[in-house]
Amino acid sequence: MSSPHRTKLTAKGAATRRRIVEGAAAEIRARGAAATTLDDIRARTATSKSQIFHYFPGGKEELLYAVAAREADRVLQDQEPHLSDLSTWQSWRDWRDAVVLRYRHQGVDCPLGVLVTELGRTTPAAQALTGRLIEQWQQALRTGIRRMQDGGAIDRRLDADRTAAALVAAVQGGVVILMSTGGITHLEAALDTTLSLLRRSTPPPAT
Repeated sequence: MSSPHRTKLTAKGAATRRRIVEGAAAEIRARGAAATTLDDIRARTATSKSQIFHYFPGGKEELLYAVAAREADRVLQDQEPHLSDLSTWQSWRDWRDAVVLRYRHQGVDCPLGVLVTELGRTTPAAQALTGRLIEQWQQALRTGIRRMQDGGAIDRRLDADRTAAALVAAVQGGVVILMSTGGITHLEAALDTTLSLLRRSTPPPAT
């Protein structure tokens, strides 16, 4: 697919591009990615076809990528402010609750999953988008674990990166089951069990 639009935009241009992306996201949520046409997006956003192609020269595929990137950012934004401040056990609990609340509201419809499927899960663009999301998510969790280690709440011998990866996998596994069954029990169980094991990883007593 064409690369995302990288031309330096004016404030007005950036606002127009953002309006097109947000309008496209709303249209896709209402109709689905496959059923949404550029004319639907143009009508919703009150823009011309030339404007859409100005900001997205690759057409619908490039616009879908921009919407998918927006949805990926929302995955992390919905976990804030807790994800950026995992320095106490209470903040970890608050993060857990924010994750569960996000996916309870989302239910079985995952806009990001639909968009990545539409782009082709094995395409470089889709893989890069998913990889970036996972990397940013894992990095934030890794930072939180290291803060807890620095504060003496978690054993320094624990591999922070692998533990962060396990937490992301726990969430994603629970979300996959949620999307298949409509039930959030497995997501809650995965998070609660993983965090319980993390909390038991206390430093050894001083000798």
